[in-house]
Amino acid sequence: MRRTRLRDHSINRLIPNMLTLFALCAGLTSIKFALDGRWEHACVAVIVAALFDALDGRIARLLDSTSKFGAELDSLSDFIAFGVAPSIILYVWTMDQAGRIGWGCSMLFSACMALRLARFNTKLDNADVPAWTSRFFTGVPAPAGAGLVLLPLIAYNEYGTGIADAPALVGIWMVVVSGLLVSRIPTFSFKRLAITQRWVLPAMVIVTVFVALLASETWNTILACGLLYLASIPFSQRQFQRLSMQRPHAPSVDHRVGLDHGQDRGPDHGQDRGPH
Repeated sequence: MRRTRLRDHSINRLIPNMLTLFALCAGLTSIKFALDGRWEHACVAVIVAALFDALDGRIARLLDSTSKFGAELDSLSDFIAFGVAPSIILYVWTMDQAGRIGWGCSMLFSACMALRLARFNTKLDNADVPAWTSRFFTGVPAPAGAGLVLLPLIAYNEYGTGIADAPALVGIWMVVVSGLLVSRIPTFSFKRLAITQRWVLPAMVIVTVFVALLASETWNTILACGLLYLASIPFSQRQFQRLSMQRPHAPSVDHRVGLDHGQDRGPDHGQDRGPH
């Protein structure tokens, strides 16, 4: 019986999957940092995972290397980096003091992240949706959910012990974010944001200011980004309702045309996905 020879692939087609693996490794490394009590490093590792996750889908599209394998790898990477890692980080940090309730909150977040990703995956093949739905996610996407649930730890990194590390507060916050992950609330998909010609220069200035703040006031800047994202949710829901009234029979908002290859799957791939 003749063996089927595997088809050779150029290195370019492997780059998106490499980025996905980098995201996975960053998420696993954040757990190691948490076990060592290095909370700042743990938060940074999750942020790095989100950056790699945002890049893999875009690179896959640019190189025309999207694949089913990339989509599945991205889903697994997203679950570990944004569903498992934040739960373990928060449990080791303070939720272990709450005993079984603390562990239950950690499991709830991971389970809701898995459900969120599974729901996203089931919508990928639905092509019968208007183009405007690509501007929205259904619920909070995976990378954003990981960032939001870590806000108490980020506040702790900046302000030290106090309210932020109270197990009761952190547990309630984990439940709230878990609910946002599996909710039907439409949230903005900033990946589809287009910048007009006259806003190019102001956008560059804003990015420069953001980088300067990130370098000088790292944790306060990340906290502000998280709060601004939360504040944007009512506006996204209002805009979605307005567009739905103009097109009353619009289908689910989970489908995004031409998304990245994994968590944005998105955060992308199928390699046509994006933070999921």
